Formats: sequence, structure tokens, C-alpha cells
Amino acid sequence: MSFPLLTATAVLPALGAIATAAVPAARRTAAKWLALLVSLATLVLAVVVLVRFDPDGDRYQLTESHAWIADFGVRYELGVDGIGVALVALTALLIPFVILAGWHDADPQETGAESLGSFAAGRWRPTQGFFALILAVEAMVIISFEATDVFLFYIFFEAMLIPMYFLIGGFGDRAHAGSDEHAATQRSYAAVKFLLYNLAGGLIMLAAVIGLYVVAGNFSLQQIAEARANGTLDMATNTERWLFLGFFFAFAVKAPLWPLHTWLPNAMGEATAPVAVLITAVVDKVGTFAMLRFCLQLFPEASKWATPVILVLALISIIYGALLAVGQRDIKRLVAYASISHFGFIIMGIFAMTSQGQSGATLYMVNHGISTAALMLVAGFLISRRGSRLIADYGGVQKVAPVLAGTFLVGSLATLSLPGLAPFVSEFLVLVGTFARYPAIGIIATFGIVLAALYTLVLYQRTMTGPVKPEVSAMPDLRVRELAVVAPLIALLIVLGVYPKPLTDIVDPAVKQTMSDVQKKDPQPEVEAAK
Repeated sequence: MSFPLLTATAVLPALGAIATAAVPAARRTAAKWLALLVSLATLVLAVVVLVRFDPDGDRYQLTESHAWIADFGVRYELGVDGIGVALVALTALLIPFVILAGWHDADPQETGAESLGSFAAGRWRPTQGFFALILAVEAMVIISFEATDVFLFYIFFEAMLIPMYFLIGGFGDRAHAGSDEHAATQRSYAAVKFLLYNLAGGLIMLAAVIGLYVVAGNFSLQQIAEARANGTLDMATNTERWLFLGFFFAFAVKAPLWPLHTWLPNAMGEATAPVAVLITAVVDKVGTFAMLRFCLQLFPEASKWATPVILVLALISIIYGALLAVGQRDIKRLVAYASISHFGFIIMGIFAMTSQGQSGATLYMVNHGISTAALMLVAGFLISRRGSRLIADYGGVQKVAPVLAGTFLVGSLATLSLPGLAPFVSEFLVLVGTFARYPAIGIIATFGIVLAALYTLVLYQRTMTGPVKPEVSAMPDLRVRELAVVAPLIALLIVLGVYPKPLTDIVDPAVKQTMSDVQKKDPQPEVEAAK
């Protein structure tokens, strides 16, 4: 039997989480290094998966299939297509940077061990718990990208909420206005809201998963899709639509799509910067990925039926998120609302039902993960120095910390999709694909680009330029550890912005197969015949 490579990419961080949590309380530094080494080893495995994946080969590769709960038709089935392998690589890439960026975020003297529960300060291990939870999230996200059994996917789709709940509620941002008690209350509110929203979506999805089993008799994504394609499984129209809505609702909450988005600004605002990156750059991608893998593949006719409404919701997300980002006074909430706008572009690309749109949406997932990580982590370094998330508390930073300001500028420019940086390619493809089939939607969506330029450049101007405020006059520049976090992300933004071909070569065949699932072809351009 060949080596179970996909299982290894998920099991390694899971075992690392257990080992990190078991490190003695006095060995906090050892726990950090263990978590970092495990994340790097997982990245190596993800690179091996990426190298072994053949874009011109079978749709799902490196597959594993074992009996699990035979009486209910549940199997342990894994496999990756071009979209899944790209997102596994993204997840494994970002986790080491998240760990490095949060190196001191859970130290007891900074977090306050006594405030984290009823444990005695000497026995409670917040540092070990923080990094163990990050590795646990990584394991669950990776297996979600690999699962081809619907029930297996559902288990980890829901299970990842638990470590995220503790990361948001137990390890909040220290730069919080107000008393420690008020800060703890806000963290608790954000964590509970995150959990309740996503649990509600998951419970509705569970009903749809059960309904799918009743109709199909098994949970295998490939078997159900093949049966749909060859006509041996014929779902009634109303049944397919209800099942689609059950799945889509859960994914729209996770994504998040307007009007199910309101948990995200609270969660990102109250979490530490690395955990905020984990939320929007890693966990939320499971929602948009699942729309491509499950909604379109299992329910093609219902997906086409719901497309007009979903495109309108995506368009509202784009404009609404960007408008609220313009008016924000809090740096982290600004990035959160910007992400809502960007997820609107991703969902618009998916449901434009064109190859350009879906390729752009997949690239957007990867590029948004990198660009948001770069901007949010630099913002976190900035906030930790000043102790404030308010934009008005900054000014003239570029004169005292030019490297910090420069990396912040590149992250900001990537957020507004400047040509030459990675997000531009994906946003351009999404808009081209949308224009081809829904020109009115595409035209309105371009206003989101204008608003993105407004909120990112105003953010940079108010924080980095102008007179140096006394509170930032002694602000240190980026340290070696912080440069090690930011520099590779900036380099990736430039490389993928100039030469995205390696990524598009992996993604495009999977997109063509998805287009075949929904029986859609790209609209032909209307070219006026030469007279």
C-alpha cells in the first residue's frame, strides 16, 4: 500500500497539537519551537503533495479510501483536485507565519494567566494551548480540503469551530480600549457570536447531509456526482433545490456572505492579529472552496437556479463591505470589512459560471490569503508597538519605522489589487468572467475596486504619513523575526503577480471539470463581422 500522503498532512499537525499541549508549563519556548517545527514539516508534506499532483491526470489524485461506518455508508475517503491542492498548500504555507507572528501573543505575563480561567497561574499553560489550538485548526482545515466523503467533510467542517472559539475568546487582542473586564466581555461576545452563527449554518447543513444520504444512499462525492452525470440518480427538482440551500447556507456563513457576515468584524477585531489571519485567510476559505466542490458538483441544476440571487448577494457584499471599510476607525475592523468585500468577488466569480470567473475565484482564494496575511500581520506588529487599534492614534510612522511602513504599503496595495501584485490577476479574471455573462453585475462590481483604493490609501495616509505623533516617535522598526514573517509573503505577492502561470496550470483543469459538472460553456464574444 502506498504511503497515505494526504492523511499524513492532516495527522502531523494533529499529533503536533497534542504534543505541544503536553509540554510542561515552564517550557513555553520549547512549545513554540515544537509548534513551528511541526508546521514546517507539514509544509514540506504539502509541497510533496503539490509536486506529485499532475494537473493533466485524474480529477482526484493521491486518493485514499477505507471503510469507516459501513452500516451508514460512511467512508474515510480523501483526494485532491487542482483547487483542493492549491488550498492545502496555502494553509500549510501560512501556518508557520501565523506561529512566528504570534510568538509572544500568549505569554502569561502579557495575556494574564489568572484571567484565562479558574486554573492556577502556575498550572495553566496559555502558551502551549495557543499554539496547540493553531495546529489543531490547521489539521482540520487541511482534511476539509481533502475529504471526498460528504459526512467526513461535515465532521471537520464543524469541528474546527471549537479550537477557533477558544482562540478568539481566550487569547484576545491586548490593544483594546477600555478596562480588562470590558475587553474580556468583548472577546467572549465575539467568540460566542462566531460559534453560534457557524453552528446554525452547520446544523442546517447536517439536515441537508442526511437528506442527501436518503436520496443517494451513500456519502461519496465521486459516486454521487457520477450517478448524477450518467442519469442513474435522478433528484426531484424541489429536493435538489432544498438540499442545495442547506449546503449553501452553511458555506455562506463560513465565507462570509452578506447578510450572514456580521460575526467576522467582531471576531477579527477581538482576536490577535495571527488568529485574525487564521480566520479570514485559512478557515473562511473552506466556505468558498466547498461551494465549488459540493454545491456545483452535487447540485448543478439548483446551482444554476440560485445563481441570480447569489450574484446579487455577492455584489452587495462587495459594495457594502468596501463602504463600511471606508468609514472604519479601527485598523483590524477595516481589514475585516475589506475581506467581506473580497469574498464577494470570490463568490461572484464562482457563480458567474465561466471558466475565467472560477479560475479567478480560486486564484483569489490563494492570493487573498497571502495579501491579507501580509497586511494584517504587519498591522498587528504596528498595533503591538503603539497599543492601540485606532487609526487616529497614528501618524508619521514612515519617518521612524520605514521598513514597517514600506511593508504595510505593499500589503495595502495588494489589498486594492494593484497591477503587478498577485490579487490583481485574480480580480481581473473574476471581472472578465462576470462581464462575459452578466455585464451589469460586472460593471457595478468595479466600483468595489474604486472603494478599495479609497480605504487602503486613506488608511496608509493617516497612519504612516504626516507629522510624527509623540506616541510613535520612539517606535522601533521591524525586528528580525517580524521580517522573517513579512518578507516571504511580500515576495510571493510579487512573484505570483508577475508570473501566475504555475498556479493557473494547476487550477484550470479542475475548473474545466467543474464547468462540465454544471453543463456550462463560456459565452462566445460577439465580434462584428468585417464588412
